[in-house]
Amino acid sequence: MKNEFTLTIYSEDQIRLISKLSSMFLRKQIQILSLNMSICQIENMYRHTILINETLDQVINLTAQIEKVIEVYKCYYSLNEEIVFKQTALFKIPTALVMQDPETEVLFKENDLKISEIQKEYTVLQAIGTDDEIVYLTEKLKPLGLIEFVKSSRIALSKSDKGFCV
Repeated sequence: MKNEFTLTIYSEDQIRLISKLSSMFLRKQIQILSLNMSICQIENMYRHTILINETLDQVINLTAQIEKVIEVYKCYYSLNEEIVFKQTALFKIPTALVMQDPETEVLFKENDLKISEIQKEYTVLQAIGTDDEIVYLTEKLKPLGLIEFVKSSRIALSKSDKGFCV
C-alpha cells in the first residue's frame, strides 16, 4: 500500500545531486510531489526534503540506493506521523475586497492569515500550514476573487529529539 513519505537527505553542495536524484526517481517511476533544498544546522551541509507517495519496500530500497549510489551523508525516510511539516502560501486578492467586506477579517483571523503587502489593486496574504489547510484556504478565497496564489514545497523536522550529526 502506498503512503506519503518524506525523504530527508544530507549532502555537501553537489552540483549534480539533483540530476542524479531525478534520474533515479525517473528510472523507478517515482513522482516527486515536493522538493526543497536548504542550508541546515551543520556548516557546509545541505538538507534536501523530498515528498513522495510510495510503498514502504520501495522507500527502503530507494533510501539505501540514495546513500550508496549518490553518495550522500545520510538519507532518512519518515511517515507524516513521525515529522512536523509545513508549507507557506501567498495569496493575491483584490484590495477592495479587504477594505469593503467585513467577512474577510473573520476569515483572516480564523485561518491565521497575515497581510504581507497592500497595494492599490491587490493585497498579498501569507499562510502557513499543511497541504490540506492550504487547499482549504485556496477554496475559501476563490469565490472572493483570488487573483493568484503560490505555495512552497514541504519543510519538515523529525519529532525525534535527535538531529543529524556528521
